[in-house]
Amino acid sequence: MKILCNPFFLLFVIVGLLFLLRVLLIRTGLIYRTKKWWRSIEDCFHVHQFFKVPEFNESMQENQLYCKVSVYLNSLASIEDSDFTNLFTGKKSNEIILRLDSGQVIDDDFLGARVSWINEVKTDATCSRALLLKIRKADKRRILRPYLQHIHTVFDELEQKKKRQLKLYMNIDSDRNQSRRWRFVPFTHPSTFETIAMESDLKNKLKSDLETFLKAKQYYNRLGRVWKRSYLLYGPSGTGKSSFVAAMANFLGYDVYDIDLSRVLDDSDLKSLLLQTTPKSVIVVENLDRFLMEKSTTVSFSGVLNFMDGILNSCSAAERIMVFTMNSKDHIDSAILRPGRIDVHIHFPLCDFSVFKTLSNSYLGVKDHKLFPQVEEIFQTGASLSPAEIGELMIAHRNSPSRALKSVITALQTEGDRRGSVNVGRRLLDAGSRNSTEDSSDHLGIFCKENFNAVKDIRKLYGLLRLRSNRKAQSFDSTPGQNDG
Repeated sequence: MKILCNPFFLLFVIVGLLFLLRVLLIRTGLIYRTKKWWRSIEDCFHVHQFFKVPEFNESMQENQLYCKVSVYLNSLASIEDSDFTNLFTGKKSNEIILRLDSGQVIDDDFLGARVSWINEVKTDATCSRALLLKIRKADKRRILRPYLQHIHTVFDELEQKKKRQLKLYMNIDSDRNQSRRWRFVPFTHPSTFETIAMESDLKNKLKSDLETFLKAKQYYNRLGRVWKRSYLLYGPSGTGKSSFVAAMANFLGYDVYDIDLSRVLDDSDLKSLLLQTTPKSVIVVENLDRFLMEKSTTVSFSGVLNFMDGILNSCSAAERIMVFTMNSKDHIDSAILRPGRIDVHIHFPLCDFSVFKTLSNSYLGVKDHKLFPQVEEIFQTGASLSPAEIGELMIAHRNSPSRALKSVITALQTEGDRRGSVNVGRRLLDAGSRNSTEDSSDHLGIFCKENFNAVKDIRKLYGLLRLRSNRKAQSFDSTPGQNDG
C-alpha cells in the first residue's frame, strides 16, 4: 500500500500508461479516427457553405478554374492523407503522381482557417466531375477571394517551373448523355520547322505568318473578327502534311485536337466538340476531301461549313489554329475554300531535288555527294516520289549513303518516272488556270507551292523521252568495290 501511495510510483505508472496509449493510437490508426471524430464534432457547431467548381460550364466548355484547382490540390502534401488516392506515373519513369478518387476529401489551411475540397464524380449517364469547396461561413468573407487568388498564384508558379507538356486530344465514341468527349495523351512528336522537308522560302513565310498571328490579338479585336487562322494542307499521301501539323504545334506551344469525323454523331455533336476545345490549340481535321466525297449522313455539308466559320465558332475558345488536310482540292466546293474558312493554302507536292537534298541531310547527314547530279537529272525529267517513300529508302540504308542514294535512283527510274509522266500532263493542263488564281490571291496571304509553267513541263517531257531511249546506256556503277560517300 505504501508503494501505491508513493507519488513517484504513481507518476511512473501514469507516464507508462500514456506511452502505451500513444503506441496503441499510432500503431492501430486510432489517432486518425480520433482526429476525424473530433472534426466531425467540431463541424456540428459551425455553419458551412459549399462552392462547386464543375469541370465544364453551361456551354460545355472546359472550366479553366477546375484545371487550376486540380493542379493546386495535387501539389498539396495533405493529398497523401486522403483515404483513397490514385497513383499514376508522371512524365519521368520514376515520378509518381497522386490523384483523388471519387468522394475523397482533402484539407487545406489558409490564413488560420481550415477548408476542405471534395472530389465529386457522378457515375450516371452524364459522368460529370466537379470539386466542392467546403468553407465555414464565418470565414467566407475573410478568406474566400484571397484563397482563390492564392490558387491562381500557385498554379502560375507551378506552370513556370516546368515546361508545359503539350497534349494530343482525340474524340472518343460516345452517346448524347456523356459530357466528356475528349481523351488526351502527351504530345511528343519531334517534328519541328528545322526538320521538315520544305522549300526554305515557303517555310520562312509560314513561320512569319504564325508569328504575326501570335501578336495579333488586339488587331483581330479591332476588326471584330475571331482570333483564329485556318490552313489547308493538300497533296498526295506521304508528302509531310501530318509532320507539318506537329511542327506548327511545337513552334506555337499549342495542344492538338485531332477530330475524327467518323466518330461524330451529327452536326450538334460536332459543335459540342468544338466548344470543349481550349485556347492555344491546333484543331486538325484530316482527309476532309475523302469525308465529303463519301457524303456521310452523320455530319452534313452545312455542319462542316458552320464548324469552319460559323456563329458557334466565334463563341468557342480564341487563339486557335484550324488545320484541314486533303489529298486534292480539285473537286471541293468553293464555299469551303473561301477566305475566312481557309486563310492559307499550302501545297505539299511530291519530292523535288531541293527537298531531296534536305532529306539527304536529315536522314544520312550528307549535304553533297557525287551521285547528286544524277539524282537531279532524273528529277528534271519530272520523275518523283513522296518524301515518305524516299525517307524510308534512306532509313533502310542509313549506314551506307551511297547505297541509299542508289536505291533512291532505282526507285525514281522504275516508279517515279511513270508517276512523273502523269504529273507532267496534269501540270500542262492546270498551268494556265493556276497562274491566274495565284496572282489574285497573294494579298490574301495564300502561299501555294505550285510555281510550274508550261515551258518547263515541255522540257521535262522531252527529257523523259530522251532518258527512256538511252536508259540501257545510262546505268550507274554498282560494283561492290565502289567506296561509299
